[in-house]
Amino acid sequence: MAALKMLPVVLSLLQLASPSQAFCPSGCACDDQTLVASCVEANLDVVPITLNPSIRRLVLKHNKVRAVDAAFHFYGELAHADLSYNHLVSVPAGSFEAQRQLARLLLDHNRISALHNRTFAGLRSLSVLGLRGNFLEEVPAGPFAALPKLQELDLGGNRISRLAPNAFVGLPALRILQLDDNQLSSVPSPALAPLPALAELHLGLNALGPALPDDAFSALGRLSALDISGAELTSLGENSFRGLNQALRRLSLADNRLSSVPTGPLSLLGRLEELSLGQNDFQEIGSKALKGLTNLRVLDLSGSRELTVVAPDAFSENLNLEAIAMNANRRLTELGEGVFVGLPRLRRLSLRGNSLREVPRTLAAWGALRSVDVSENPLECGCGVRWLRDMLARHPEAGSLGVDEASEDVVGGIGGEALCDAPSTVRGRALRALSDEEMGCAVAWDSTQKQAVIGAICAVVLVLIITLVVLLYRYRRRVQDALKDYRWNNRAISRKEHEYQKTFGDEDYVIRAPQQHHNNHILPPNHLHGLGAPIAPPPHLSGGTAFRPSGMVPPPPALKPIPVTEL
Repeated sequence: MAALKMLPVVLSLLQLASPSQAFCPSGCACDDQTLVASCVEANLDVVPITLNPSIRRLVLKHNKVRAVDAAFHFYGELAHADLSYNHLVSVPAGSFEAQRQLARLLLDHNRISALHNRTFAGLRSLSVLGLRGNFLEEVPAGPFAALPKLQELDLGGNRISRLAPNAFVGLPALRILQLDDNQLSSVPSPALAPLPALAELHLGLNALGPALPDDAFSALGRLSALDISGAELTSLGENSFRGLNQALRRLSLADNRLSSVPTGPLSLLGRLEELSLGQNDFQEIGSKALKGLTNLRVLDLSGSRELTVVAPDAFSENLNLEAIAMNANRRLTELGEGVFVGLPRLRRLSLRGNSLREVPRTLAAWGALRSVDVSENPLECGCGVRWLRDMLARHPEAGSLGVDEASEDVVGGIGGEALCDAPSTVRGRALRALSDEEMGCAVAWDSTQKQAVIGAICAVVLVLIITLVVLLYRYRRRVQDALKDYRWNNRAISRKEHEYQKTFGDEDYVIRAPQQHHNNHILPPNHLHGLGAPIAPPPHLSGGTAFRPSGMVPPPPALKPIPVTEL
């Protein structure tokens, strides 16, 4: 007790010492120029009191310090103090009264089990307070009332099961509150009500289920980020998110027990930009499952244990989607036809670790994507994925696409190596390294190419038909006139052919004498038999020489045979 009474006297004497006489303990690094003292894993069991009294930054991480005592009164200029990973059991009232400029105090991963209304007295400039990973079981009324400038409070990883309704009074500037990984059984709505500026709330890894009630966050009209992952939720009330529609931008419902996509409750969040729904129990993502989320940019549906079906129009109302991660859905064997085609802003797509045997070319507008990952799927490396091989070959750089925990954005380039599972001759080999012959499509075209060629031929034929119809319509009068002339001429020719085109024999011809010899008469051929040799047909018909009886006058040269039909 006497030693404690003498401590203020000793401290006042040390304050008179010049900075040049300050002592840096073994295992510490002290810089009087930057005014930083770092004693990480220095095996310290008390806060050193021999450091430069003007230091601005003090780091005592991973030591064995058991108490925060009056030593901090010696360092009145501190702006940053980190006592994480020590053996602190409590923080006595008034321990930091001298730290008027302290802006950041980290007491994470200690053994602190209780807080009082004067624990943080004097810290009027404090903006960040870390108490993660301690043994706190409750937060009483008013322990933070002396912190008017506090913006970030981390109470995650404790054993908190109760929050007093006035636990957070006196925090008008608080923007980030972390209550994740505690033992809360419901959303502490009354305790959250006095936080008008709260923008980010983490409630994950608390047993908040089975149902999230209506108006659970209605007092937090400025909330822009909400994490309730791993909260054992099986359902949401239709108005669970009422009051958040104007500000909420990020929401995580991952790692719960939701049996279906909560389309109704989510539809109230018209300004939501990032959504995580993975690791739930729904079996399908149905038609327009995310209706109303017209501003959604980033979607994570990874690790869904029962997911087997994704409807072709599941994302038809989410035209602003830029990044989608659908990883490690072990029962997902196929996706709806063209499910990603109607997303004009989509640039990053990850389908890693599913059970896809084939990745159809019609699934997405692959040429517009900047980042793709189809690795860890049991691909059947036939002609159907030759186009995928060619795309991967054009992007030899490796990478991965997933959700970055810090930025909650999809990052990466062309994804990890896509390996073949079938046929057995190429099992385990990289798709991008296969030849056409190994894929069994050296000569034959795949179905897509066949469809393209057939489509092109049909298009050409259609154009020709349309052109012909247009020409016939434009020149229809000329065509009609030509057809009339053709039919008329054809009938005339037919009549003449019917009349003249016959084969005449010798008996069909007679010889007509000139009209001036009245005493001559026509003799039939058989009448000349007794007069000598028979008279043959005229030379121009028989091709031979005509014989005539002796003593008969030959017919004049002008005579020629006339067919009987003209007589």
